[in-house]
Amino acid sequence: MKYKNPVLFCDYSDPDVIRVGEYFYLVASSFNFIPGVPVLRSRNLVEWEHVNYVIKRMPFPEFDGETRRGEGAWAPSLRYRDGRFYCIIPIYGRGIYVSEATSAEGEWSPLRCLVANEGAIDPCPVWAGDRCYLAVAFARSKAGFNSVIGLYEVTPDLTRCISDGYRIIYDGHAQNPVIEGPKFYMRDGWYYILAPAGSVRSGWQTALRSRSVFGPYESRVVLMQDDTPVNGPHQGALVDAPDGRDWFVHFQDMRVYGRIVHLQPVEWVDGWPICGEYKYDGLAGRPAAGGDYPVGVVTGAHIPCCDDFSSAELSPIWQTQANMCGEWYSCGGGLRLNCVHIGGDVDRLPNLFTTKLTYRNFSARCKLRFSPKEEGDEAGFGVTGEKYAFITILRSGGRNVVRLLDGRETPLGECSDEVEIGIDGVNRNVCELWLKFSVNGKTVGGEYPATAGRWVGARFALFARNAAGDSAGSALFTSFTVGGTDGE
Repeated sequence: MKYKNPVLFCDYSDPDVIRVGEYFYLVASSFNFIPGVPVLRSRNLVEWEHVNYVIKRMPFPEFDGETRRGEGAWAPSLRYRDGRFYCIIPIYGRGIYVSEATSAEGEWSPLRCLVANEGAIDPCPVWAGDRCYLAVAFARSKAGFNSVIGLYEVTPDLTRCISDGYRIIYDGHAQNPVIEGPKFYMRDGWYYILAPAGSVRSGWQTALRSRSVFGPYESRVVLMQDDTPVNGPHQGALVDAPDGRDWFVHFQDMRVYGRIVHLQPVEWVDGWPICGEYKYDGLAGRPAAGGDYPVGVVTGAHIPCCDDFSSAELSPIWQTQANMCGEWYSCGGGLRLNCVHIGGDVDRLPNLFTTKLTYRNFSARCKLRFSPKEEGDEAGFGVTGEKYAFITILRSGGRNVVRLLDGRETPLGECSDEVEIGIDGVNRNVCELWLKFSVNGKTVGGEYPATAGRWVGARFALFARNAAGDSAGSALFTSFTVGGTDGE
């Protein structure tokens, strides 16, 4: 059975992958989208299903009712030891946190702080006998510097930090600038750190190795773009298959589509893990277009992109831009979004129910029944990013007015004024309608440029609200469908 890259044409930034028994598990960044840190599961590293989220709610008050784009849960790592899963998560500007579970599909513990350093990011532990060490990178915006890898010693159960501060174990300024995202391993008496360098969009994958956890570390580039279309191939995980072969899972930044996931074979050459196609002695690997399944099991597992809203619970494809509030929605016989009193530009609403893009070229549409009760009740469907476009229906002047809104974020992060592109009247108190967007790889509706968000790709979004005051109005969404292709 052959696979084709990317194995996930979907925004799963900074993936980390482990194998436990017959299953592979993947976690990824979620930033300010909640629930956070998705957990995917696979039997073969190619076909994935969504089985959980680590973070159900952010335990910080600023995520209640406030959209904090680009913040939240950054690149996590996932490890399994002594019958427990550990997810080590940097919360931007707050430090390194840990959640654990006996089953990746089950209940994850509340976040606990492991390292209270607001500039530390991208943590990954390695156990050496009865000791545990945590590799970290640093966010320039909080630490004041980057391009180095630091090391903490922590307790083996990841409950507290032992060392008095961090120790720099690798400085990448000369050969591997902007090095970050370390993934820590031990193999044959060597400590290995796999880490991306260069930049997200045009960088490469570096491997570091040393006989001592404290270094010195020698480095080698093990994966680079070469003459392929896979830019910046890096930031991922080394994982072993049951047959003993190793694989590398990483992302590619596709801007509007987000950071999509590729799978590369690994060949060990002179003690270095060369990722992808390896053709020339002494050089890095290059991204492979595909290959044989790592495990010869075909499951048909997949992550859905459509929703008929028939479940009594919200589908895991939906995330909001802040902690979910019970008054925002209800499930059962459709997804009912209430016209809660929330002002501001549509794109910054905390109660946007968003989902990832899943095709390069596609059309998406939703069906809703709009039941306004007060002037200012509004509901709609759109595509969000640094620029955004929404089709909304607004109760105004005793009529239901269909609007097409176009807006964008300013360099300071606020939204510019939304511009009404078109207006049409619908003279019924309760109306049912379909809303549709088409994307051809570059534009929305042939007219509005779709753009990435802060660290993430563009997203579809549903909402209901009343910007002026309280209301009992609502919108009942009964269908969300996406159809498309991954072709150019």
